Amino acid sequence: MNREELKLTPRSRHAVMAMVELARNKESAPLPLSQIAQKGNISLSYLEQLFSGLRKYGLVNSHRGPGGGYLLAKAPTDIFITDILSAAEHNPPVYKKRKRTEDEGSIGNPETQQLWSTIGQVLHVYLRNVSLEDIIASNPENHPVANKIFETLR
Repeated sequence: MNREELKLTPRSRHAVMAMVELARNKESAPLPLSQIAQKGNISLSYLEQLFSGLRKYGLVNSHRGPGGGYLLAKAPTDIFITDILSAAEHNPPVYKKRKRTEDEGSIGNPETQQLWSTIGQVLHVYLRNVSLEDIIASNPENHPVANKIFETLR
């Protein structure tokens, strides 16, 4: 069975933070990246690269000119955290594009590599069910999928 796994990198965390800021924007006016950069304490050029990928994956729409910025391309209930993470990680900055070696990212022995892979798979199963709406409603810990996972720990 082909299982997907996730790795939470600073890039993907910044993408989720930025998308949460867009989801919180209750105005119909586009939100400028400068406001998101200021709230997240990250550089504007970095955000521009992130939003290029988010736009390419159909998660945001850009609006140019005075009053320009970004809006969500879908309702917060229809954007899942795995969508954001995939868009962020599959559209790395230009300076990071390089050929990967076969064992790049392999840290430790086979047993610990399997552990990290399994954790990534569990994250994927959970986060593919958590929407932006769940995050802005502060509800991810009470999500039905999370409840099933945490029941096994009780």
